[in-house]
Amino acid sequence: MKIAIIGFGQIGKTLVAKLSAAGHEVKVANSRGPETIADEAARLGARAMTAAQAVEGADAVILSVPPTSIAEAAPIIAGLPATTVVIDTSNYYPFRDGAITALDDGVPESVWVSDQLGHPIVKAWNAVLSHTLAHNGKPEGAEGRIAVPVAGDDPAGKALTSQLVSATGFDPVDAGSLSESWRQQPGNPAYCTELSAQALKLALAQADAARAGGRRDAIIKALMGRQVPPSHEEVVAANRAMTAGD
Repeated sequence: MKIAIIGFGQIGKTLVAKLSAAGHEVKVANSRGPETIADEAARLGARAMTAAQAVEGADAVILSVPPTSIAEAAPIIAGLPATTVVIDTSNYYPFRDGAITALDDGVPESVWVSDQLGHPIVKAWNAVLSHTLAHNGKPEGAEGRIAVPVAGDDPAGKALTSQLVSATGFDPVDAGSLSESWRQQPGNPAYCTELSAQALKLALAQADAARAGGRRDAIIKALMGRQVPPSHEEVVAANRAMTAGD
């Protein structure tokens, strides 16, 4: 499969490495130009290009950028064929991104992203920590395999995305339509809690839209307020404890 990845942060790099290793043809782009990542991309099995070059002929385009960078990608994504699957991995954090009124008013993050791009999208890999994605994947059928929610409106797009999620070492779980993708946003029980497929389905059902934003901000405040940076295990534990039902 031909895959374009826009964004070369921790999530983007890991997806480049894993999908290249799985045999896919991967092209990657960042905001600073291909020459700034060419060597590292090559070591990971991919080719660095401009975003416009990377998406040309791609079967799937993965956006691994924060919400504040979506506008930069919009002109490129809007020109893609309707059949190109666009996958959004982003999460909204007001302390980092600044206030986005529509998201603060409850519009699901990926619905907003799709509107900005002018192209339908699938939501995936947003509800997993970068460490989890890089180190905790397992082969299909392995005991203790962590699940990742996949939301979207196009069955074919979700099926392709689920195939890629499995290739990165995780069980894909159908999380419903894009309008339901708020269930896998920060502050909900499905977000960064490293659950099995069965447990993840229950967590998605237990999501609380009214409380998610407050819980998201409380988790960040608790983790950033520590004198010693929290370990990966402590971040997972905090997400589990602070999104559990009362």
